[in-house]
Amino acid sequence: MISTRRGLVAAVVTLAGLTLAGVTFFVSRQPSTQLNEELAAQVTLILEQASPGEHHSHGHSFDAAVVCAVEPFGTEPSDVTSLVEVRWVYARHMCAITGQSNDWASSVRASGPIAVKIDIPPQVRVPEAGAGYPERVRRLIPARYHEQAFAEFSDDAAIDAARERFALATAAK
Repeated sequence: MISTRRGLVAAVVTLAGLTLAGVTFFVSRQPSTQLNEELAAQVTLILEQASPGEHHSHGHSFDAAVVCAVEPFGTEPSDVTSLVEVRWVYARHMCAITGQSNDWASSVRASGPIAVKIDIPPQVRVPEAGAGYPERVRRLIPARYHEQAFAEFSDDAAIDAARERFALATAAK
């Protein structure tokens, strides 16, 4: 009976160890919350600090401040663990222009999936709107991220923060 208990304890300890190792491996392959926050902040900064000419090159034409919400859903390479390893960020974005309206709800906005190359200078690629848009998104975003590219923001926190920054930016005028 003693050897049976020892065997049972050994089996439970081994099973627990394997489970922990599997969970640790799985979690290490998922982008961390901190990395996603860093990527969102980096892409937001890139979009909000772009010049009117740079915005024009991705299909937007205006001469006012831009406030953006960004939610990353993928990277290239796909298994990065830190910001310095990232070459491309794939994200949902929603940007509002402050010039036309002081109200977020009636402001001119652009949204959808984007690809941003983290480089000096950074590159922002936005699929052109209009007929054929879904196919242009699929050409821009790697296949492993297509489902996320067409999804809505999963958390309203980024949009709520952008609304608050928009209100501050328009109140300062």
